[in-house]
Amino acid sequence: MIIDTHVHENKYSFDSFLDFKESIELAKFMGIDGLCITNHDNNTLRNDIGDSAKINGILVIVGAEVLTYEGDILVFGLKDIPKDMVSAEELLTLVKKHNGAAVAAHPFRNNNRGMGENMRKVSHLLTGIESFNGSTYSYHNLQSYALATELNIPSLGASDAHKLEKLGVYATKFHDSIRDHKDFIEALKTGNFHPVMRKDGKYKDIDYFYEDHIIQPKKVSSIK
Repeated sequence: MIIDTHVHENKYSFDSFLDFKESIELAKFMGIDGLCITNHDNNTLRNDIGDSAKINGILVIVGAEVLTYEGDILVFGLKDIPKDMVSAEELLTLVKKHNGAAVAAHPFRNNNRGMGENMRKVSHLLTGIESFNGSTYSYHNLQSYALATELNIPSLGASDAHKLEKLGVYATKFHDSIRDHKDFIEALKTGNFHPVMRKDGKYKDIDYFYEDHIIQPKKVSSIK
C-alpha cells in the first residue's frame, strides 16, 4: 500500500490551502491508497470522520503534527493532543502510554521546527523518522536519512502537502495490508515499509532514485 503519511487540509490547519475532498480525488488518480491527515497541533478531523475512514476508495487516517520544544512530531493513536507545548520526551511517552506511534517530522528542515540531533535523546521512543519530506530541501532530507540509518530507526516518505500540487511527491510503501488506523499503527511498529518517490507518474524506491533529486552545486569557472 502507498500512503502519504503527512498531509494538511484547510479546514483545521491554519496554513493549508488543500481541500480535503480534492486531495482524496487526486490521491485516487495518482494511485495512492491512503492519506494521513496530520494537521497542526490538533486532530479535530476525528469529529468529522472518526480515527480513520474509507472515502471514495482512499483510506484516510487522522493523526496530528505536534510542535514540541525540540521540534515537530507526527503522532497517531493519541486522542487528546496536549493543549500546551511539551517536551518531545513528554509527548512521546504519552503516545507510548496510549499504544500509539510517533514519527519525527522533517528533522533537519531549516525552519527551526525539526528535531535534528535531538532525536538521539529520544530514539528509543520514536517509531519512525520522516527522512523524505516533500517540502524540505533534498540535502536536509539526506541528513535525516543518514541519522535514521545510524539510529536504526525506519524511514518514511511523505509530502507534507499544504497545496494540491505537492500531494504525494514522497510517500511510504507498506508491505502489510492496512484497513484502518489500528492496522496503520501496528504497521508502523513492525517497520515493514520504506519511503518511495513519485517519478514519471509512478512510485519508485528512493534507495535507487533519490540521487535524481539531489541539488548539485553550480560549477564556478576559475578566474585566470
